[in-house]
Amino acid sequence: MNIALMSHDRKKELMVQFCIAYCGILSKHTVCATNTTGKMVAEATGLPVNLFLSHEHGGSQQIGARIAYNEIDMVLFFCDPQSHDLDTDIDYITRLCDQYNIPYATNVGTAEMLIHGLERGDLDWRDIVSPKTAPFTV
Repeated sequence: MNIALMSHDRKKELMVQFCIAYCGILSKHTVCATNTTGKMVAEATGLPVNLFLSHEHGGSQQIGARIAYNEIDMVLFFCDPQSHDLDTDIDYITRLCDQYNIPYATNVGTAEMLIHGLERGDLDWRDIVSPKTAPFTV
């Protein structure tokens, strides 16, 4: 599965801690992320992370395009409810995940449920409903 990671500035450390905790599960999948989040996760975990541009330079749009082309299977976007400057990006990613039936978590509680489901095989339906035609590359 291809897992996209994104986080607001005040949630980046939480994303890093989450990825450390679930490194064993994430290592069995392809992880991509916006630039700063991805670098932090890669440094802390040793996981290979495919990096997109930073948020300021269009990383959210790059991930959104991958969602639309069925190249992303799960999005973990840890949002800061106090931040209002990125509302359009949250709305954009949320709408795309809803439109293309992509499991999507905006907080650590939901992300844990998705990660455990991923480990159990609960998300294998993604390969049946929407088989990938090409391997994921950034």
